[in-house]
Order: sequence, then structure tokens, then C-alpha cells
Amino acid sequence: MSHGSAEGRLKIEDFPGEQCDASCAPEIELQTYVFENPPARQWLHTEESTGRTYIRERWRWDEVGKDPKRQGHRVDGHDWDEKVPWGAPSVANSRRPIPHHVDAFDRPEEQGAKITAILSEILLQKATQKEGDEASAIDTLAAKVRELQRKIVKDAADEIEGLELSLSGYMSEIFIGFRVTLDARTEEVSERSVGIFNTKPLLRMGPEHGHLAPLKKQGSGARRTLLWSALKIATERASANPRKQSKAKSAQTDETLADDGIQSYSRPHVLLLDEPEICLHPTAVRDACRVLYDLAQDGTGWQVMVTTHSPAFIDISRDNTTVVRVERTETGAICGTTVFRPERVGLSDDDKETLKYLNQWDPYVAELFFGGRTILVEGDTEYSAFREIVEADRKAYRDVHVVRARGKYIIPILAKIMNHFGGHYAVLHDTDRPKTYKGSANSAWKANETILNVCAAAPKSARVRLAASLIDFEHAIFGVKAAAEKPFNTVRRIRENAFVRGAVEEVLRYLLFERDEPPIDTIVEWKSVEELEASVLAFDDVG
Repeated sequence: MSHGSAEGRLKIEDFPGEQCDASCAPEIELQTYVFENPPARQWLHTEESTGRTYIRERWRWDEVGKDPKRQGHRVDGHDWDEKVPWGAPSVANSRRPIPHHVDAFDRPEEQGAKITAILSEILLQKATQKEGDEASAIDTLAAKVRELQRKIVKDAADEIEGLELSLSGYMSEIFIGFRVTLDARTEEVSERSVGIFNTKPLLRMGPEHGHLAPLKKQGSGARRTLLWSALKIATERASANPRKQSKAKSAQTDETLADDGIQSYSRPHVLLLDEPEICLHPTAVRDACRVLYDLAQDGTGWQVMVTTHSPAFIDISRDNTTVVRVERTETGAICGTTVFRPERVGLSDDDKETLKYLNQWDPYVAELFFGGRTILVEGDTEYSAFREIVEADRKAYRDVHVVRARGKYIIPILAKIMNHFGGHYAVLHDTDRPKTYKGSANSAWKANETILNVCAAAPKSARVRLAASLIDFEHAIFGVKAAAEKPFNTVRRIRENAFVRGAVEEVLRYLLFERDEPPIDTIVEWKSVEELEASVLAFDDVG
């Protein structure tokens, strides 16, 4: 949106490695739904899933301090073209969504100015609304201002003529034959020039029955929340009371869109939020997440793009969720970008509902989206044991994520997500037994096959390590049945027994692909249900 201005030009610091290399020049591609005034037909793409019309543009920066090269994508097989849809940047910008950027570290004055400008615009729109055939309040005032201006101009006619003669005299000495006129433009009074709100409104916030302090005295989290709340309100008001364009223009636009088979939409908005969780109370983080997801629902006209380091902002139970994970090497170079959407992973409605409740109970399960070396475990005991080892040696295990599924049947759901990213991960679960002590079929045993099938469906199965604790983790490590307060007792035993600590750490290293074989016989790698059942029977025979 900054193309054509100085803000759209990059400094050397903006280039990868601060080097202007044509082989890895910065590039941005933008796909825009057409909501009015469509460009020529060669630019009009159709989205298969929705039937909506969109265009594709891209910008490439090859030089420092220069405008980027803009191209348009054609639909007739010619790929990218030097010509572009909608022509000049100033024209094209008005055909794209309206961007609203909320930076994490804007100064209080900047945030306050944005908020008051939005609220003043709401008041101004109210003043320009007409009630039936009656003139709006702003039109009535503008008429009085024009009348006053005409009187002033009439009274000052001699003075204006003198100014024109003086200015024309100076100019004609350099530009021969030129003259200067002064037009007071008394008939061109708009709501902007009336200047009703030249004195900016003062915003105050505070407890309902307490002191209300000025906005500049509020915390960063409160100011930024108020800013995007004001944006939301402004859009809702605009949708409820759309500004009317001239009948001729409206008819022309509708006719053009109809001829091209395009449905007319209002101009959309894009809200860009940089780390909205900063300076917010944990409860406020969850509330902000909910409000932002609701803002981006279908039919609202809003797209919300958030950069975050908070797992709480990742809600994959929502249909309108797209997660873009950028992966970096230890040197900082970007080695891959993965786009995640629930429908691509094949999550069922039940899967989404399960993840919704899991995310409410344990929002840190979403840490698996943030990269690193990931291990999926079944419950709190394994999680506590491995976290004890990780915390004891942060240098060796700083990038390790141990994710507890809090249930055996949730492991396949999380594994589907890991498969989508295509990286290395490991699963450790309890084998359980085929039958219960009463001799009936054990439902927990059936989950083993589901876990196996999902892990085997990984794009690169060699990157997935599937292992099981014979019967359960406590039997596998301690040789005894699980007791009460399992996580606490597990950590206590690890701290008190060097042999147990060593065994747990070797299991962790095995799950992290740091060793090829399981370190103890009670942790088994398996590739078929028959193989797993044989291991369980052998364990019970020995036991």
C-alpha cells in the first residue's frame, strides 16, 4: 500500500544479510478480492472454492532506495506481466483493502492520535447522515458557512483585486503574460473544511467507579486494545450506515461488475497486529484472541494478521485459522515456510471440538506450532519426567518441546498437525493391554492402531519416531504400577536416583533422534499391532 511513496522503498538494512542480491531479492505477492471497479478481464482470476474473483500482484525490490518493480499475473497463460491491473499506484491502492497497522511499540501519542481520529470519523459520519428529505446537520452548517463566505468576499472585493494585481505584477516579470487570480471557492465547503472537531477529543480510561486517567497514562496493552476495538466499532458503524455514492457512479459500478459476473462487495479491511499479547493479563490475552477471531469471521469484511509468540493465540478449532510458520536455521537464515489450515490436515469436526477443549485446558499444547524438536506424550507423568531433564540442561535441550496430549486418542490429532509441517517428531504412548483385567476388550488398546496409521501417513515416515512404554510409563521406567500423585513421585524419583535419571535422559535422547535404538527393553519401537502385542505378551510373561 506504500508503493509510490518513500515508505515503499527499502533501505540496505531491509535486505537479507544487508546485501542487495538479485538471487534473493525481497518479494511480496498480494491476492486481492475484487469488490468494485474491476480491472481488465486478463487480470481476473476465479477462486474455485468460493467462485469469487481476485487479482494477483507482486512487488520485487532489486535496488536500495528505489521503488519496487510491480507486476500483474494474467489468466491467459502469460504468467507475470510488466503491465499491471488498475494502473498507477495511487489508483490501485484505492482498489485494495484498507490496512490498519498496530505496532507493538508505538508511542502513546501515536496510538492516541489514531484512536481519536477513528472516533472523530464516526462522529463526522453521524453528522453527514441525512434523515429522509431533510438536510444533514453538516449540510445545514456548510450552507451557513458558504453564505458567510460570500458576504466576506463581497465586502473584500477591492482587497482581493489588489492582491491579484500585485501578484500578477511580480509573476509577469518572470513569466511574461501570466496573471494570478484568487478564488475563495465559497461553494466548495465540505465536512472536512468545516472543521467541527479541530480540537481533538480527550480519551480517559479507568475503573467504572474510580479515577479515569488520560489515555497517555494507560499501559501499552490497554492502549493497543482500545485502538483495535475502535477500528472494529468504526467498521460496524460503517456497515450499518454505508455512505452513499452518487447514483450515476453506483449504477456504473454495478453494471460493470454484473457484466463481468462479479458480485459487488464493500471495501474490506486488513488489521495487522504485532504481538497483541504484550502487556496483557492472561485472561485479557484469551479475550483478545476470541475477539480477533470473531472479527475475522466470514461476512465481517475484515482480515486479521497477527504475529505472535503466544500459543494462546493459535486456535486451530476455528475454520478461519491460517498459521504461517517461518523456520530459521541457527544462523538466522530462513529455511522454510509452512502454511497450516485445518481443512488441509483433514481434521474432523470431532477433532476440532477436542482440540478446542484441549486448548482451553492447556493452551501450551499449541507450542508444537513454534518449531523446535517436538515429542508428543500421552500424559502428565512423561511430560514431568522429560521436563525435569530438559530444565536441568537448558543448553542441550533448549529447543525441545514436550507436548502432552492429555489422552491417548488425542495423540493422532496432534500427529496429523505435525505431519503437515513435515519435520522430525516423536511419539511416546502407553501400550496398555489388549484386554482389561475383567477380560473385556480394552478401548485404550484400539487407539494404538489409530496412532500407527497417522504416523505411517507422514510425508516422510523416516522423520517420525513411534515408540511405546510397555503397559505404561511407570512400568517401563520403574517396573511398578502407577501410584497416586504420579507426576510428583516421578520427579522425586528422578532427583533421588541417578540410575533412573540416566534411563529417562537416554529415552529422551532416543526420542530426539540422538541415538538409534531404545535404551531400555521396556521402551519399544513398533511398526505393526501384531509386533506391539507380542512385546506386551512377552513383558507379562516375564513379569
